[in-house]
Parts: sequence; structure tokens; C-alpha cells
Amino acid sequence: MTIQSVGVIGAGQMGNGIAHVFALAGYDVVLTDISAEALDKAMILIGKNLDRQVSKDKISAADREATLGRVRTTVTLAELGQCDLVIEAATERESVKHAIFAELLPHLKPETILASNTSSISITRLASRTDRPERFMGVHFMNPVPVMQLVELIRGIATNEETFSALITVVEKIGKTATRAEDFPAFIVNRILIPMINEAVYTLYEGVGSVKSIDESMKLGANHPMGPLELADFIGLDTCLAIMNVLHDGLADTKYRPCPLLVKYVEAGWLGRKTGRGFYDYAGPEPVPTR
Repeated sequence: MTIQSVGVIGAGQMGNGIAHVFALAGYDVVLTDISAEALDKAMILIGKNLDRQVSKDKISAADREATLGRVRTTVTLAELGQCDLVIEAATERESVKHAIFAELLPHLKPETILASNTSSISITRLASRTDRPERFMGVHFMNPVPVMQLVELIRGIATNEETFSALITVVEKIGKTATRAEDFPAFIVNRILIPMINEAVYTLYEGVGSVKSIDESMKLGANHPMGPLELADFIGLDTCLAIMNVLHDGLADTKYRPCPLLVKYVEAGWLGRKTGRGFYDYAGPEPVPTR
């Protein structure tokens, strides 16, 4: 099963990064989004990230131009139909993902592999709503995609060995390291990471520490490169809450109950860096704690 062309659904922070690494590795990429403006912003960001790689001597200027030349954008989902691999990187809501796959399926080649970049939702359940559960996998990239080395590969109960082997080869070709995770809520990374972030929010909620003291404690006391509340803002508080809800609903364990303060921030639209305000306010030259 040879993969040469890749479709990426969603031009947000994950989708543009996925398009970047595949194009840089030599794949022809079709990037789609419902918003033409989002596609334009994605291409500008890909260019800036490639510039950063050139400045660090990781790639050449010629590599940069060739990479950009391999990415085509479209607002028409059906144009991904002839791709060998299609990776969905839309918002972390299961209903949205089902709707995307339903619209895409009539246009796909029979041999096309479908994948989701979901960070927590059941791969088996997503695959069951398609016409090719045996050629469906979870391919979970870490953020920011061009920098982070890990890709979680998650097989649904119906995923066949040929599909799994093809995706192992793809991950190697784009210069990443694959780890296999079983299809349980939030897989490996987020099963460990997001409850830690949720506990940090509880620590803030209960008045044990301030935003600054919690983040400094984990950076200086546990040698984390980024504090948990700073990291939550980077990921997006809505995404953190969605993953906690998947864990809570899927495992029925009260230890995964989302912190009420996390819920409140999301209700307020304080989602972190992408909205300019979360556990920090990003309006000024330096982030300022909001509590």
C-alpha cells in the first residue's frame, strides 16, 4: 500500500502542522477547511515555520519553496477524494467528525486510508460510521507538529494489519517516532497529561496556589518545560475540557471529573492563547495571570 498523496481536513493549529510535515517529507498535500480565510492563514503560518527551519539550518531555502509548492488548498471537501491517505484534524467534537466523514465518503477511492487526529475519541466508534473500518486509524500528532517527535498510532477493533503497517511507514518517512496505543479514552499521552492539567486547575480552584506559583512549582520542582496552566492555555481550554469529558464518560471514574473552574473558563470563552485570554491574559507584551 503506497501512499503518495495526503489530504488534511482542518487548517487550524494541528492541520497546518500536519500539512507542513507531510509536504516537507515529499508528499503531495491537499489541505481543506470550510473557511478560505483559515486556509490563507495556514499557508502564511506554514511559510513562517519553514522560515524558522531555514534560519536554524534544518532545511534549505530550496526545501522551503518545494514544500510550499506541494501544498494545495481548497474549501471543497470532495477534492480530497483521490488522495491515498486522508487525515481529519477538525475540532474535537465527535458529531463534527462524523459529519465530515459522511460528506467525504462518496468521493473516496476504495483503497484510500482514513485517519483521525483525534486526541481522545474512540477510533472504533469513528470507524464504524464509515464504509472502511478496516482502513481507518487514529494518527495523533503532538502540538506543535513540526517540532514534536511523537505520533500515537491507534488501531480500532477492525483496523487491518496492512493499514497499520502503511501508517508505520508513513510516520517513519516524515521523520517522527510512532508509539502504538490501544483504543481506550484519551490513549496514552492525554490519559496522563490532561488529568494532570485538570488537577492543576483544581489546585488553583481550591486556593492551594496561584497561577504563577503552580506553574513555577512544576517548572522548577518537576523540571517541566512549561507549567500545566500555561500548557492548558497553549492546548486550548476547550480541548482540555473535551478530553476530560471523554475520560469521565468513557471510564466512569470520578477521578476524571472536570474541575468546575475549567468549565467556567470555557463557558466564559476564555480558551487560552487562541482567544487571547485563559489562565493568562495575552493582551500585553507579557502574559499576565488572570487569577
